[in-house]
Amino acid sequence: MRAPARLRRALGRPPSPGLPATLGPAFPTCGAGIFPAPSGLIPRHLGSASSRFRKPPAEPLRAAAINGCLEVDLHPYSEMFCHLRPLRRLCLEKMFPHSFLYSRALSGAEAVNALRPFYFAVHPDFFGQHPREREVNENSLKRLSAYLENLQKPGFKSLKPTQLTFYIRETDQNPSDGQENLSTSGFRAVKFTLHTRDLLSTVLYILNSCSLSVEHIQSLNTNVRSQPLKEVKRTSDRPIKWDKSYYSFTGFKDPDEDLEQVSRMETTLTSWLDNNGKCAVKKLKNSLPLRKELDRLKDELSHQLQLSDIRWQRSWGIAHRCSQLHSLGRLAQQNSETLRKAKGCTIIFTDRSGMSAVGHVMLGTMDVHHHWTKLFERLPSYFDLQRRLMLLEDQISYLLGGIQVVCIEELQPVLTLEEYYSLLDVFYSRLVKTRVLFHPRSLRGLQMILNSDRYAPSLHELGHFNIPVLCDPANLQWFILTKAQQARENMKRKEELKSIEQELIEASAKRFSLEKLYKEPSISSAQMVDCCTRLLEQSLPSLRGMHLCVSHFYSVLQDGDLCIPWNWKNGEAIK
Repeated sequence: MRAPARLRRALGRPPSPGLPATLGPAFPTCGAGIFPAPSGLIPRHLGSASSRFRKPPAEPLRAAAINGCLEVDLHPYSEMFCHLRPLRRLCLEKMFPHSFLYSRALSGAEAVNALRPFYFAVHPDFFGQHPREREVNENSLKRLSAYLENLQKPGFKSLKPTQLTFYIRETDQNPSDGQENLSTSGFRAVKFTLHTRDLLSTVLYILNSCSLSVEHIQSLNTNVRSQPLKEVKRTSDRPIKWDKSYYSFTGFKDPDEDLEQVSRMETTLTSWLDNNGKCAVKKLKNSLPLRKELDRLKDELSHQLQLSDIRWQRSWGIAHRCSQLHSLGRLAQQNSETLRKAKGCTIIFTDRSGMSAVGHVMLGTMDVHHHWTKLFERLPSYFDLQRRLMLLEDQISYLLGGIQVVCIEELQPVLTLEEYYSLLDVFYSRLVKTRVLFHPRSLRGLQMILNSDRYAPSLHELGHFNIPVLCDPANLQWFILTKAQQARENMKRKEELKSIEQELIEASAKRFSLEKLYKEPSISSAQMVDCCTRLLEQSLPSLRGMHLCVSHFYSVLQDGDLCIPWNWKNGEAIK
C-alpha cells in the first residue's frame, strides 16, 4: 500500500526509516526505529507510511539540554514528520529532581563569594555599639559555618533543621519590607530555619530570607533562576517530597517531621540539659589536661615577662589558646629582652597587632613572630602616645565640666591607640573652637565615650553618654545638662546591679557546685541577675562540676562549656 499522494507531495523526498544513533539509548525505538508518539497524534491512514522510506537524512540529528528540557533539532524531519511536532520539545522537569536543572553545583569558595553581601550586612565588626546584636551575629555565623561545612562532607544523608537569627544592617541594597523588626539603630532582626540539601539552594535561601539580591550568582551558575522572597518562603527547599512509607522502610529521618517538631516545640532548660549533659561531660573530661596546660603556660609567661594579665578577645578553644601561648613562649626565649618591654601590660590575642585604646598590647593571631617582635620594639613610642592621649582626655574633661572620658572595650569597636587619639584630637579641636561653657566640675562623676559612627548624642542604660565626634557642640551642651540627673540615677542603679549580680553568681556556683560560672560580654547585669535568680529556684544536679556560660542561646562548646540563654524556659515542652 502506497502513502497517500498528499503526503508524498508534502515530503518532497523519501525520508529515513528511523532516528540516527546519535540520539543515544535513552530514547527507545519502535518497529523501524521511530520512537512512538502518544495515541491520537498520528492519523490512522498514515500509520504505515514510515515503513516505505529508507534514505537517511543529509545531516545528523542534533540534541541539546536547554533549561532542563531536551531540545531536539528535527529540521531534517520537519516536513517528513509534520504530524510529530507536538513531540518537538520533551520537558523533563517532572522526571528529574530540582537540582538537575542547575548546570553545576557550587563549590565552597563560590558559596563564600556568593554570600559576601550577606556577610557584609551581618559582620560583627559593624555592631561595635550594640554588643548583644554583635554576639548574636557572631554565634549565628559559627553555626552557619558548621552547617555549610557539613553540606560539603561526602556521603552526608541529612542535616537537622538549624534555626538562625541575624541582625542585618540596613543599606540601600537590603531595604526592609516592613515585615522584619526594624530598630532605630539601623538594623533589623531576621530569623529563618535552614534545611537545604546543597550549597546552591542554601545560598539562595539565605539571601532571599534576608531580602538581599541574588543576581550576582548568575555569574557563578548561569541556570540559577532567582525567585522573589515570598515565593521562596512558600515553596519547599527539598527537590523531592517522599512518601512517609519511604522513611518507614529505609529508617531515614523525615526532614518534614523535624521541621514540624522544631516549630511546635520549645526548648526548655531541663530537657536540653538531659539531652546534652553527657556530651558536655565527655568534652569537659577530654579538655581537662589542656586546661591545666593552659593555666601553666599563662602563669609561666606572666611571671617571666612580668605581665599584668593575658586575655583573648574571641572565644577560641583551649587547644587554640595553648598554641598561641606556645608561640609567644618561643618568641620570649629568642628575644627575652625585647619582650620585657611589655612589663606591667596586659597582652590580648586578637585579630590584629598594635596597642589598644586602653593600653593593652594586641597580638594578631595571623601575624608571624617578626611582626610581634617589631610591635614589642615600638612599645616605648606607644607609651609616649598613651601619655599624650591621657592628657588630651583631661583637657576634654575640663572643658565639659569634669565629665570623665572613658573607653569601654565591651561596648565599643576595637580601636588602636592611634585611631582613638585621632578621634580625641578632632573632638577637642571642635570644642576649643566653639567655647562650650560648663560650670567647672559640675559634671564630675559622670562618664562619656566617643563614637565615630553616630551623629546624635544619647544616654546609655548603664549611665554613660554616647557622644559623636562630629556632634554639634551647642546641642551637646543642652543634651548633657538635661540628661545629667538621669545619668547619675542610671549609674547608681548599675552599681547596685553589679553588687547583686556578683552575689548571685557566687550563690549559684556554690549551690550547683559549678567549676565556673560566667557570662558573655553582651549579657547585661540585669539579665544576669534575672537568670541567676531563677536558677537558684531549680534543682539541677547535672550541673555539678560543669563550666556554665550565660549567653543568648543553647550550645555545648568544643571544650565542654555549657551555654544557656539568660531567658531560659523551664517546664514541659510546649507543643
